[in-house]
Amino acid sequence: MATERESEARILHLPDNNLHALGARATWGIGNKLYVFAGKETPQRDETVGGASPQIIHEVRWNADMHDPITRKLVNESHNIFMTVQTHQPETAGTTRKPQLVKFSRQYRSVLKACVMDFQAAKESCLGEAISASYDKQLQILEMIELIWSLCEILFVETLPGGVILIQLLDWLKWHFQAGDRHAHEAMQEDSPEESHSYWDAVYCFVLQGRLEEARKMLSLHSARNTGDFVSLDELLRKMPIFTYFTGQSLAEFDMKWRHWQEECVHRLEDGEYDNNVHLERICKILCGDDTVFSELQDIGEAWYQMLVSKLLYQNPTVKVFDLQYHTQSCIDIYGGNSQLSPLDNILLAAIEFDIHQVIKESSTHLSNWWFVAHLTDLLHHCGQLESHKLSFGSNLREYLLLEYSSGLMSHDSLWQVGASYLDHCPEFGRHYLEHYIERVPLTTDKKAQKVLRVCEVRDMHEQARSICKVMGMRALQNGRLGTALSWCLKSKDVAFATYLSEKFLTEYSDSGGFSNLDLIDNLGPSMLLSNRLTFLGKYREFHKMYEDGDFRAAASLLLSLLTAKLAPKKFWLTLLTDTLPLLEADEVIFSSQQTYELMHCLEELNLAERLDHDLDLGAARDRQKEKTKGLSEMDKEKLDLMRLALARNLARATVKEGTLQI
Repeated sequence: MATERESEARILHLPDNNLHALGARATWGIGNKLYVFAGKETPQRDETVGGASPQIIHEVRWNADMHDPITRKLVNESHNIFMTVQTHQPETAGTTRKPQLVKFSRQYRSVLKACVMDFQAAKESCLGEAISASYDKQLQILEMIELIWSLCEILFVETLPGGVILIQLLDWLKWHFQAGDRHAHEAMQEDSPEESHSYWDAVYCFVLQGRLEEARKMLSLHSARNTGDFVSLDELLRKMPIFTYFTGQSLAEFDMKWRHWQEECVHRLEDGEYDNNVHLERICKILCGDDTVFSELQDIGEAWYQMLVSKLLYQNPTVKVFDLQYHTQSCIDIYGGNSQLSPLDNILLAAIEFDIHQVIKESSTHLSNWWFVAHLTDLLHHCGQLESHKLSFGSNLREYLLLEYSSGLMSHDSLWQVGASYLDHCPEFGRHYLEHYIERVPLTTDKKAQKVLRVCEVRDMHEQARSICKVMGMRALQNGRLGTALSWCLKSKDVAFATYLSEKFLTEYSDSGGFSNLDLIDNLGPSMLLSNRLTFLGKYREFHKMYEDGDFRAAASLLLSLLTAKLAPKKFWLTLLTDTLPLLEADEVIFSSQQTYELMHCLEELNLAERLDHDLDLGAARDRQKEKTKGLSEMDKEKLDLMRLALARNLARATVKEGTLQI
């Protein structure tokens, strides 16, 4: 089994002498971010004693690999694949081929490869050494992920009938280890390729990787290609049997042919056909599966897992996938034993041993982002290869990794929407996480706030939606944007805030004699029923529109209903009664006698309220206040007198008109 290795805590050194002198303090930023600065805490809360030298604030981030402009493309494209995978029905583990899931896996590898190529191009074009070093680090991680993913695809996703695995492993070597091609390219630069020190290295690489056609082409470039030993070896390379599922050949038949072929290789070697050329002799030993020659060529193969595939190709080509683990130790010993294993070696070894959980654990520990483990685990879950056992803290492994990955995305300015989609597919804790994260997304603009609100509405997160609307409404109010504030208020359905804003609009009307944001007020519709004050605002504006359109009778009826229904605040009654004056003095009788009586009742009620307030105005402070508003009170009295006169005249006219109609 792959050995478990606990990760050590990483230590980050910050180049700041003040930190050593005074100690370090920190405050949280947004997401996975800390602001670290020098200072020590004083007894007074939130106060810090700093040094005499200028302070430096260090921004420390982690799990931010996916925030790079290049990796953001990987995030978005892999998100589309992930969403498609979720619509695929889980399949049970077994030996049947899973073509659709294999297709998904290859799509993941395709976008990963594209990301690697983008980093390579960016590295070649960048000028700064620090940036180039950063790209190098990212490339190493992505290439490691690519190598692990392709092996896991072969072992866990693309399982073929019979379990024979070698052909896929040879393809794995061909796509990920290009040393043979590099050596061949170097040799071809010479006038005589065989004189290049890379010539035989290229041939050895091609033979070890089972790329026999390439090996034969390289041998055909040698000046002695027509001699007996070269012709003999070329014949062996040409005649080597290769097992595939699509030739109609049974495994037993292939095994018989392969053994016959290798016996011929042994006979030719023992007959001394290659004694005159050490390189040809060494190649024939490879074909014979000689253990010693693999040890001699350990520098040609880059790692134990390459040597594993090469040895199996020439010693046990029909090896089954579950038997791979029994052949690993001899190859590991060639490269120094278990003590020399790197984190990548441990991950690949765990995969070969079919310890999926160890693969995920080691990858989570040693890779700097959660992208790989989250998507691989989800794919294996849909393949039926992953047991959905509970972790100690309540979630299963797939959900835990998706939560960690999406948490890193939620702190980014634009990737938070992608993170929300991943949380949707975490049935146990996803919604709980999203509710907490969505409240902390910075609402920097109205456009972004609308996007956040849309995310909440689609998921029926009503409380969070109301909170966002309240925040944006208060921000608009503080900036003097009453119309925008009211628009957000209507979305939040906050009755108290709607009442407060309606008062603001009415105060604005009292001060200026007109309304701002008429488009919004004119189109309140059913939203005006949110609060009584908002209903009054909408209906009062409707009265003005009727008056402007010349529909005086309807305007009069609406104005009277606002008074009698007690929708208007008492302080606004005088304004409403004043609005009736033009209608009362019109040439045509608009208010009936009954309506006129109701207006008189309202006027007397207002007058009674004024008297009551006057009787209760006891105290020097109120007396001083009344002195300040004495002019206004006199004006109000004049308005009241005019109202009484107009009402009396209208009552007389209405009575005469109604009496005339009755005759």
